[in-house]
Amino acid sequence: MESTGVSAELYAEVLQYYARQMQALDAGKVEEYAATFTEDAVFGHTPGREPARTRAGILSDLYQVRERFTVDPQQRRHMFTMVDVERLGDGRLRSTCYALVLTTRPGDGPELVRSCVVRDVLVREDGRLRNQERLVDHDGF
Repeated sequence: MESTGVSAELYAEVLQYYARQMQALDAGKVEEYAATFTEDAVFGHTPGREPARTRAGILSDLYQVRERFTVDPQQRRHMFTMVDVERLGDGRLRSTCYALVLTTRPGDGPELVRSCVVRDVLVREDGRLRNQERLVDHDGF
């Protein structure tokens, strides 16, 4: 599918969208984070595991991850860098970026725990950007 570049204004909107989305996730606001996906979204985030499908499926995965952290308390920070945004021929946006994930446990300093490539398809619903698809490729897997 053919793609074209985007305006500086749209690029800035995508960066703001990512900032709010990742801050919601890192703050444990999983319902708010899940709401950034379309109802029929696909979210592949764990190597060797089938992607979560639908917003409800994504939320279920998020609850499982949150439960794991109750026995291993930590603060995660997801940082998106090197963001490249293209407009696809059908009007959707394709974004590819690098993600670095830092974890800080009580009494310890931050630790880089993950380096990934994130491939998103973004759509506009009710005037807002949402993820229709997110596929995360972990480096080293």
